[in-house]
Amino acid sequence: METGKLPPDVLEELLSNLEAADPRVLVGPGVGEDCAVVDMGDRLLIAKSDPITFAGDNVGRYVVQINANDVACTGGVPCWFLPTVLLPTSATTEDVRTIFADIAEACRQIGVTIIGGHTEVTDGLPRPIVAGTMLGELKDRSRLVSTGGAQDGDSIIVTTGVAIEGAAILAREHAAELRSRGIEGTALETAASYLDDPGINVLPAARALFETNAVHSMHDVTEGGLITALREIAAASNLGLVAEADSVPLLPECAAICEALGLDPLGLLGSGALIATMPAGDVPRALRALDRVGVTGWEIGQMMERSDGLWLIDRNGERTLPEFRRDELARYLEESSHSFR
Repeated sequence: METGKLPPDVLEELLSNLEAADPRVLVGPGVGEDCAVVDMGDRLLIAKSDPITFAGDNVGRYVVQINANDVACTGGVPCWFLPTVLLPTSATTEDVRTIFADIAEACRQIGVTIIGGHTEVTDGLPRPIVAGTMLGELKDRSRLVSTGGAQDGDSIIVTTGVAIEGAAILAREHAAELRSRGIEGTALETAASYLDDPGINVLPAARALFETNAVHSMHDVTEGGLITALREIAAASNLGLVAEADSVPLLPECAAICEALGLDPLGLLGSGALIATMPAGDVPRALRALDRVGVTGWEIGQMMERSDGLWLIDRNGERTLPEFRRDELARYLEESSHSFR
């Protein structure tokens, strides 16, 4: 099998055989649904688990943030974190200290408490693999937001810019290759700093949109990029959609990196971007709410009936929404014989 997410049809088959025997499970396993939701009586418990497999450095920061992002997309507040750190035999004590320091600092910045986890040295790993489980809560039970909550006719907005995470990893870990392909040092430095500016944290954006009480669905952009995230919203909501490629925000350094390496930014790792759907009439209010927290949003498309299909409009006209069976970063690393560090 290729690296990356399981094919959606395989995943759907596997998840269809799982039963939520506990009636308190309000949202269980499902294609496109990133968080489980459990009814705890006076509030909802939000649970998310995700690993970091592409990045070679800053894995501690990445693992906290991507898990927190998913909790925030439900309207919940991230509260507690459990990391699982698997180390190769080549790891040093200093490597472990760095990972733990990064995890602790990332949790401190967003007010999350580390409540447990697991660490071990494991044979056969080329680099550290760090996974995490983030637990959060939503006190207003009636306001849960899910990936599958999009409605026919909803406008689709996206924040900040696509492929931020992928561009940052490439600039940080493959700078020599990019320089050889004409990317200047200043552009590499800017892209390498994407982890901090604009950053991969969507918590402020998710909270601002949630407080408008207008959003039907929120979903952060991760592996497989914007296109995969849109497909997941459509699948979870049982809808179709149309998106306009020219309306999608793309930072200039990211565009340059993708062009140099022959990558499609619409299929590249994209933490830092948040997708939300809402009635068209609420879009101006939502964009103003984002602006108040220093985040820019763009309207890029519309949800439609499932029978209308999945479409992308670009400079060549209208075509079926592409599908990325693996992230563009994984494709580049494999086809260029690079290894994950």
